[in-house]
Amino acid sequence: MEIVDVKRESCPAARLIGKSYAQGPDWGQWWSNGWFGKLEALRSLEFNGDAYIGAVHIVDGAPEYWIGRLFPAGTRAPEGFGYVDIEPQEYAVCYLRDREGSDGFYTMDTHNMCLNELSLRGYKRREDSWCLERYNCPRFTTPDENGDIILDYAIAIEK
Repeated sequence: MEIVDVKRESCPAARLIGKSYAQGPDWGQWWSNGWFGKLEALRSLEFNGDAYIGAVHIVDGAPEYWIGRLFPAGTRAPEGFGYVDIEPQEYAVCYLRDREGSDGFYTMDTHNMCLNELSLRGYKRREDSWCLERYNCPRFTTPDENGDIILDYAIAIEK
């Protein structure tokens, strides 16, 4: 696992449409039920592109996980989906490279590695906000000549 780039990105007010989970999210359920297809029919937020989102934030002291996509504020959620509105925020996005199929993307070590890199670059994490895994096509879905893929890992930062 390595960080190949870090970029500061601005995200306007957004609506995360998807499903929330108190425990770890169930991506297999999304694929087997075709839920991404329902969200792909909506106009996504430019910040998000065509990426699927795995998101986490703290609610009443406990993590709340989401799977979904980011849309312009006010977008109507399709039947069966929930949503949460996210205020405009600045993110530091770590572009993480690892082998396709690696579990390394999804660990607290990776999260801490990104926090350390952000600190070295002078960024301060916004404690009351979001971390987003942005699964962007084709960076995440098409391995390069070495079999590596890129995951965008966005951490909300202070302005």
